[in-house]
Amino acid sequence: MIQGFKTFILRGNVIDLAVAVVIGAAFTTVVTSVTNNIINPLIAAVGGSNVHGLGFQLVAGNPKTVIDLGAVISALINFVIVAAVVYFLVVLPMNMLAERRKRGQEPAEPAADIVLLQEIRDLLRQRTP
Repeated sequence: MIQGFKTFILRGNVIDLAVAVVIGAAFTTVVTSVTNNIINPLIAAVGGSNVHGLGFQLVAGNPKTVIDLGAVISALINFVIVAAVVYFLVVLPMNMLAERRKRGQEPAEPAADIVLLQEIRDLLRQRTP
């Protein structure tokens, strides 16, 4: 049972996923800062002099009824930036490394049952003229 868990943890996909989550979480703060301090003001400027920038309020005087389209656009920009960084800095290099490893590997020896079946086939060929 412990060996199966060890095999599962050491599988490349699990390690890739863990690295991607850690890097994505760490990089999210940087991306959020850029969008909050640079992109959000630009989006709000497009919305005009409205207090809510690129958004509107459904019921006057009730701040809970504000539909903030700028925040949605910022979240989409955050997602795209984080996904691009994780892909280009983690996934792409790991895929290239895996491809290099595959090129350097010798073909694996056939399994024991395949070898046995090949021997039986060869013996049958020798017996029949």
